[in-house]
Amino acid sequence: MSTNNTRLEDLARMAGVSISTVSRALNDHPLISLATKKKIWALAREHNYPFRSHMSAAPVGAEGSIVVVTPHMQGRPLPLSHPFFLELLASIGEAARARDCDFTVSHTAPRDVDDLLTVMNSSRANGVIFLGQSMLHDGFNQLADANSNFVVWGAHLPGQKYRSVGSDNVLGGRRATLHLARLGRKAIAFVGSSDPEAMQRRQGYLEALEANGLDADPALDVRVDFGFESAERALGQLLARGRRPDAIFASSDLIALGAIRALRKANLSVPRDVSVVGYDDMLLARLSTPALTTIQQDTLEAGRRLVSQVMDPHAEQYLDYLPTHLIVRESCGA
Repeated sequence: MSTNNTRLEDLARMAGVSISTVSRALNDHPLISLATKKKIWALAREHNYPFRSHMSAAPVGAEGSIVVVTPHMQGRPLPLSHPFFLELLASIGEAARARDCDFTVSHTAPRDVDDLLTVMNSSRANGVIFLGQSMLHDGFNQLADANSNFVVWGAHLPGQKYRSVGSDNVLGGRRATLHLARLGRKAIAFVGSSDPEAMQRRQGYLEALEANGLDADPALDVRVDFGFESAERALGQLLARGRRPDAIFASSDLIALGAIRALRKANLSVPRDVSVVGYDDMLLARLSTPALTTIQQDTLEAGRRLVSQVMDPHAEQYLDYLPTHLIVRESCGA
């Protein structure tokens, strides 16, 4: 049970070490092993011992500090060079600066619940922002049961106990597909990854097809990873098999741009032959040729809300939805 009256002597007794070892561990002394530090940091957190007053997590005297962690996605760490996540990181940084907080990007990329627990028990920051859920939904629920201060950028999932910020993916997917159907497109493909957010966008796609009396063709349901090259390769293979959609809804802008590259290689015109809609509204979507029609999720607002969730951990709103908007540009033709 947590208490505000915990002393160094108490932590030393619980850890089975000397008081000087506890003091050194709380100051991140290099002579103390990492395993011992983690054990003592976890005890200090559990018993609400204010060890941040002993050990600065913010190098320039900030009001607080935040750690950003990117879990493994599809068997590998999320590339920090991914354009959407670069924009989201920038927004988190701006929001943290507005609150006089420092933020750091961790080298860790959790694969399972043990990795998540290690991140939380070893972190000296005020809170942790995880960019993406991957397959760690149950692990995040376990962290929530331990009263850890963190928030996740991602989907809102059944049985969720932890705080998260994300867009209404189902609604966004429905809006994108309804727009394509209103343009008279009949063979609408979904090209996307298998993470929870993409699957919710696919659900919206399927709902829109049904609402318009269109069949969901399994051959046009194309699974890729979150990269440009994967989308280009997968759509190229689809076209080589003689299956040509007349429209594509992609689960991200980067995937949409990869699909457009494949269409061009096949001498197909966007939007004359194939209309394309992405999701995110990255800067690249505005600069591409043709400019990409997309579902906008506001990264600036996302950064503000993520930072607010970890710096104001007692806020009542746990499942924070960002609004989505259809941004019509050139890649649809209307």
